[in-house]
Amino acid sequence: MNRPDRSFPSTPPAVLLATLMLGSMPVAAQDEGPDETAGNPAVPAELAGHAFLPALSLLAPPPGASRDLMLSGKFVDGARNDAPMSRPGDTGGLHGDRPTGLSLPFVGQPLQGFSGFAMETTEEGALYAMIDNGFGSKANSPDALLRFVTVQPDWGTGTLAVDADAVLHDPDGVIPFRIVGEGGYARHLTGGDLDPESIQVVGDTVWIGEEFGPYLISATLDGRVTGIVDTVVEGEIVRSPDHPDLRVPAMPGTDYRVPRSGGFEGMAMTPDGSRLWAMLEKPLLADDGEPEGDFLRVLEFDPAAGEWTGDAFRYRLDDGATAIGDFNFVDGTRALVIERDNGEGDPSLACADPQAPTPDCFPAPARFKRVVLIDTAERDEQGHVRKIAHVDLMDIADPGGVARLETDGVAPDEGRFTFPFFTIESVKAVDANHIVVAMDNNLPFSSGRRLDRAADNEFILLAVPGLLSAR
Repeated sequence: MNRPDRSFPSTPPAVLLATLMLGSMPVAAQDEGPDETAGNPAVPAELAGHAFLPALSLLAPPPGASRDLMLSGKFVDGARNDAPMSRPGDTGGLHGDRPTGLSLPFVGQPLQGFSGFAMETTEEGALYAMIDNGFGSKANSPDALLRFVTVQPDWGTGTLAVDADAVLHDPDGVIPFRIVGEGGYARHLTGGDLDPESIQVVGDTVWIGEEFGPYLISATLDGRVTGIVDTVVEGEIVRSPDHPDLRVPAMPGTDYRVPRSGGFEGMAMTPDGSRLWAMLEKPLLADDGEPEGDFLRVLEFDPAAGEWTGDAFRYRLDDGATAIGDFNFVDGTRALVIERDNGEGDPSLACADPQAPTPDCFPAPARFKRVVLIDTAERDEQGHVRKIAHVDLMDIADPGGVARLETDGVAPDEGRFTFPFFTIESVKAVDANHIVVAMDNNLPFSSGRRLDRAADNEFILLAVPGLLSAR
């Protein structure tokens, strides 16, 4: 959740159907494999489907919810603001403070912020997707409901059918600290309580990777919390500065070892459902408060026993990447990981002077956006996992014109598609040849596709046989 300090959540009707522009049929990708002599080579990707949910997709709170949840985003600037749609959204200083055309607070709860896919799908083939904490921080998201959803893309029409009924709630008092909605009977959870970022489904139990603790949280398929587990590394509970047990002053490396926004961004499940592997987004802090190294810890959890096994491996980001976005297994040992930088927007519109951006350019355009295939069974002496190959999300072939949305850029190449978003946070394999990728649009604070427009929630289907067959 590396966003400008703000950004998004969700709430209920039973099924939301967003019908977009008419689409085209999927096209086949080139069946090219990687160069076996090179480490982590690029392999081709071809756009086979494109669907999106409009940015401003709002829902009413669930029955029995607090009146406070009828208006969301009241605290994005700290002081309370009860005037609907009065505070214009913008991209923040990193991205030029460009207006996005949407304003807070929202009447209702926005349905967006897709932050991770489960490996399992519903019986109907819909994707389980996590919605994260709201508007970017614990302090500014107490009126943002938390939930996971099921999403059924229709690649032929560009439709996303979203079932958003599973709002996280804790009527049994499982959460051990005071929550924002403590006084309600349902005890709905908000972005002021937790920051869920990843999801897996094991039988009828939903497991959620969270950043504020960081915690692993278990829930029923309708969002009722059943358990919460602290994070243990080498026998020690590790906490972030947002852990509820911490009090100011708190020393990095001593009182907390997980940096802010450094908890569980990705969490994968082995195909047999026997193990979860949770990946921290940032390196742990050493005793001196500095990062312990240039790697991310990936920790094994036994969902049946409800405990960490103690097994772990290390994941090293490539040069140019600042964070991971999601993590899902392809088979028993190979898995997909999103690596990304913090940029957004097409590089052809990069500002000549990033320190003096103008409305017609991107001061920090997207440059490093990848889906990497790794083999978790192959680790070096220090425990670093082997990278096999990757696809570049900024260089996707689209010879069939599958793309549905215009991208601001200078004379874009014919038949080329990019995914130029700040936070790309969901990936999973669909079959032996295809993966689906989705982004988190940080409503209303990110753009990417257009200079002056809030990003929609985009899902893409990529034909990548060369990636998924790589060994």
